[in-house]
Amino acid sequence: MAEDVPGQDPADEDARITSLEERIAKAERAEKVRQGTTKQQADDGSRLGNRVLAELIGGLAGGAVVGGTLDYFLRTSPWLLLAFLGLGIVVAFRNIIRLTTTKRPGE
Repeated sequence: MAEDVPGQDPADEDARITSLEERIAKAERAEKVRQGTTKQQADDGSRLGNRVLAELIGGLAGGAVVGGTLDYFLRTSPWLLLAFLGLGIVVAFRNIIRLTTTKRPGE
């Protein structure tokens, strides 16, 4: 006899469940923010810092490789290595200055 009695309307149940799931998701997001466990996105500062570091390492490594290779073949050790290391540092700093300076709208 209980099977003959209609139960709750499934449409109402789905709306309540959906509402409950939304509130749970909102509470979970708020808890993650409160605990500080949310994924931290890379901001502009860390991207710029990584780029500056890459420019420094690349300039030094490039100068060392080119200078060392030329020294090996031309038998001028260590003069070309020192010269190209200096050139690599100058180029790295020029690139860093170019990265960090911002142009004004009128320039």
